[in-house]
Amino acid sequence: MRPLEVGLVLPTYEDVVTGEARSWDTLRAMALLAEELGFDTVWVPDELYWRVPAWPGPRGWWECVAITAAVAEATSRIKVGTWTLSNPHRNPTLTAKIVDTLDEIAGGRLVFGLGAGSGGDEMAAFGYAQDHVFSRFEEAFGLILTLLKTGHADHEGTYYRAADLGLRPRGPRPGGVPLLLGARGPKMMRLAARHADIWSWFATESSHPDAFVEPIADLEKACVEVGRDPARIGRSIGVFVEPTEETGTAEWDLGEPIRGSATEIADELRRFAEMGVTSVEVMTWPQTMTALEALAPVLDELDRS
Repeated sequence: MRPLEVGLVLPTYEDVVTGEARSWDTLRAMALLAEELGFDTVWVPDELYWRVPAWPGPRGWWECVAITAAVAEATSRIKVGTWTLSNPHRNPTLTAKIVDTLDEIAGGRLVFGLGAGSGGDEMAAFGYAQDHVFSRFEEAFGLILTLLKTGHADHEGTYYRAADLGLRPRGPRPGGVPLLLGARGPKMMRLAARHADIWSWFATESSHPDAFVEPIADLEKACVEVGRDPARIGRSIGVFVEPTEETGTAEWDLGEPIRGSATEIADELRRFAEMGVTSVEVMTWPQTMTALEALAPVLDELDRS
């Protein structure tokens, strides 16, 4: 029995090395292969435009909601998730509408991932507000939850408004779409502990389990502070995996990856499960069908756990 769920994060950005964009046909093929191989979820990032000093130049991303809808229509069994919808990119009332619509297209397979946004260059380039990040998110989050749970909102806030708004039509699971919240700081952790079905974080300097001991401890502390049993919240970790001989994650400033034989990679993922992690979301290097296919024996190893 697989000790934890394994998701695939689609590489919806221009290739780090070459700058070439992956076509929709390629992304669709990856999503279908992930479904065939037995991944639990396919995730679509919500990023727009990155300038990383170690990269040869700026890199853009396909838009998250459009790709998520297309993946939901193309697949039939695998869960489909937003990883994670960035609050500043959309009005929260529209975000609630998007969630119900995506879940309708997916036939009840959507996992709604939400976060406060990554900030930096892409926010400035697109002209999004970068001030009062947490207070904006907190207000937006409350409005989104109200709409998804009750189907109605009448709100006059500091940043957002809704005037006798009815959320119609409703998706196949009114109020019941699983909520994954990307969170790291104390305030965001408490929001996740109080409201989320799943807490999420991702690798920065290292993808190895030891790098996540502190964030997991902080989550458990936040759960205690808000009166929630820490065992009752899912824990999702995004990691880089190099399943072939080709390397590049560390060289291109994406941190130390998990790599090695299928058995060695599976053993590292099992360590996450031993730490209480309920799902790992895999970003492959290279971002190719060959690397994705190389993960099949890793899934087989986990299924024999």
